[in-house]
Formats: sequence, structure tokens, C-alpha cells
Amino acid sequence: MSEQQHMRRQLTTDEYVQGVLRGDRAILGRAITLIESDAPRHATQAQELLQRVLPSTGRSIRVGITGVPGVGKSTLIETLGTRLCERGLRLAVLTVDPSSSLSHGSILGDKTRMERLSRMQNAFIRPSPTGGALGGVTRKTRESILICEAAGFEVILVETVGVGQSEIAVHAMTDCFVLLALAGAGDELQALKKGVVELADLIVITKADGPNRERVLNAKADYMRALRYLTPTTGNWRVPVLVSSAQTGEGIDQIWATIEEYRALAEATGTLLARRQVQTQQWFDALLMEALQRYLYANPQVSERLPQLRQAVVLGQIPVVRAVEEVLQFLQGPLPAFARVDQGDQ
Repeated sequence: MSEQQHMRRQLTTDEYVQGVLRGDRAILGRAITLIESDAPRHATQAQELLQRVLPSTGRSIRVGITGVPGVGKSTLIETLGTRLCERGLRLAVLTVDPSSSLSHGSILGDKTRMERLSRMQNAFIRPSPTGGALGGVTRKTRESILICEAAGFEVILVETVGVGQSEIAVHAMTDCFVLLALAGAGDELQALKKGVVELADLIVITKADGPNRERVLNAKADYMRALRYLTPTTGNWRVPVLVSSAQTGEGIDQIWATIEEYRALAEATGTLLARRQVQTQQWFDALLMEALQRYLYANPQVSERLPQLRQAVVLGQIPVVRAVEEVLQFLQGPLPAFARVDQGDQ
């Protein structure tokens, strides 16, 4: 059987497990595709794969990177990632990609934007469509992180689109959250309004070169003043504000040194372990709520009665609490197959 035929056929779970654990990039890509699939026939195998590789996970540093469009996320990731690979580190880049609301496709252009990094033997770049749902970010990207860790990648970079609630979702699955900011474009105020600064473990102001450098230094001073009034998410850690230029290379090594410093402190104080435990518990709670919601709305009695109850509540004909209690009365009995966590749309 040719290699092409081998890659076309459905792999067994053993083949997936062995391929992932030995770092086979082709099988790694197929394993993530399996996990991302919404097809019920793939769900059982995907969860078995995750169960079997779970003991080999948790050994990487997970770094979330966010910032408004145009801040230079991909450029910085390529520059930083290339340097890490040149040092011999194995790097996986997972990008949370926006899906089109019209075609439901996604802009999977990160390998093109990170052309140099994508050619590095010890780098793996995986753009993943969100499917237009935050739940897709939470579940698919979390499980992709685990698969990449099992494949031996020491550094996992998760890039967000920098809009909406994806920043909060990525913060909830990474160890160190890096906010990239622009100077002189109103970005400082916008970041403060959205509360993203409160999530950041490190702030980097990009494009510190040419005539823009003075604006970058002024923005750095603004952020440092603002941070005095915010409580860091990690105890004993004062959030640094750095400047960088992907063109000149300024600040790139300092960014990684700061991330390593943060990791050392978080490990020494137990913050890293506690953060991951909280994140896992939140993940469990979120998936449980998704399953219960599917169970609720898939119940034929509920779907028939719900519009009537909504109308009665709106018209003031029935108290809200009583309406909810009536719905809950339909939910007695064993959990049906359609409510399983691994079979719902993501």
C-alpha cells in the first residue's frame, strides 16, 4: 500500500496513538482533524485517543497571544517561534481562526503568513476554524493542545483573532497570556475598556521602529501607569510592559525570557498547577452545561411546550420560576444518547 493510500484510509486508534506519541506530523494533523470533526462516528475514537495519550500531556508551556487585528500577531509569532526552533525547542502554533458567517469556511492562511516558521522541522502550525461558536474555541483548541503536548511539543502558542470573547476563552486554557498592543491608534484605551489588560501576564507594544518608536515608548509609559491600579492575575507577579520590533528583532529575546521567568515563578509558588486545575474544572462545567442544554432542547415535550411558556411569561400570565419548574419536570429519566458530550455540534 502506497503512503498516499495509507493516509487516505481511516487509521485505527492504535495507529493514531503511536503516531502522535512518536511525533509523526502527518498523523498529528489527522488526529487534530479527528478531534475537530462534528461527525458522531468520529467522536468515540477521538475521545479514546485523548484518553490514551492523556498521561503524556501537561509538560509544555502554554502561551496565549492576543491583540487587535493589525497588531502583528503572526509576524511576532513567526519571529519568536523561529528563534525558539533555532534553539532546539519543539513549537506548536494553534491559531483560532474566524469562520465566515456566509460560507462557514475559514481563513486558514497562517501557514502562508508564517512561511519561514512553517518550514522549520521542529515547528507545527495548525489553524483551526472556530465554526462561529465560542464553544468551538474552548473544546477543540483545548484538546488540540493536549494532542500537541503528547506529541512532544515543549511550547504551545495559541493565537486568538483578537475580537470578542475569544480572548477570555484562550486565557482560560493557557499558562501565560500575552497582550500585543499598538501605539497611537487608540488601542490603549480600547484594551482598557475591554478589560483585556486585567487578563494579561505580559504586555508587548509592537512595531517599535522608525518614526513610530517614540509613540511606542509613550504608550509603554501609559500602560505602566494604568497597571498600578490593576491586580495581577498571578500573585507576586508584576505585569511587565515590553516593546518589540519584528523588523529589527528588538525585544523578541526579552519576550521569551520574561515568559520563562513567569513560568518559573508560577511553578515555584504552585500558581501554575492551581491555574490549570481551575481551568480544567471550568472546562468540565462548561461542557456539562452544553450537554444539559442539548438535552433540554432535544426533549420533544420541552420543544412543544417551551414556546407557550415563553409567551405566557412575556404576557405576565405565569411567574418565571413556575415556568422553569414546569420545564424541569420534563427532564426526569435516563440521559439519552443525544445529550452525550461527544455527539453535539461544537
